[in-house]
Amino acid sequence: MPEDHIRYDILAQAALRGVVRTVLADVARKGLPGEHHFKITFATGAPGVRLSERMRAQYPQAMTIVLQHQFWDLAVREEAFDVGLSFGGIAEKLTVPFEAVTAFFDPAVQFGFQFETVEAAAAGEADSGAKASEKPAGTATHPPAQPKKAGALSTPGAPAESPAEAGGQVVSLDRFRKK
Repeated sequence: MPEDHIRYDILAQAALRGVVRTVLADVARKGLPGEHHFKITFATGAPGVRLSERMRAQYPQAMTIVLQHQFWDLAVREEAFDVGLSFGGIAEKLTVPFEAVTAFFDPAVQFGFQFETVEAAAAGEADSGAKASEKPAGTATHPPAQPKKAGALSTPGAPAESPAEAGGQVVSLDRFRKK
């Protein structure tokens, strides 16, 4: 098999992360349209992820957040996004680099992406195609205008559906990669 010097897999992931960035930036400016909401899973130990020690201890590998009704201060930059959420009645501010995102899903339209890290791809190739998977660890929802009163949130330990579990369309980069 010829060697891929262009690394289409990395280019495709960057483009799909750009879709996530564009969607979040639009929501930061205009709010969530219609019934759209997002489940975003990210690696909590990835470089640049900022969350409290309490949350890092509770979710040492990965966590899933839900941007729906109770979130605030969503700010999107080129490399990361910041968002305020409440976990167990405690307000938290998170910073998530787009490179740390492992899954993005919009249940309203049953559409999402699952990302593979470069390290996981290399490990998968070395392990004859074995794929590393991250289990979503927790969820939160979006607080109202006054974050201190955000008590009606889903439990951080409640499992979130992955795009595949929810019956949605999942775009996997492995589908496009020659084996």
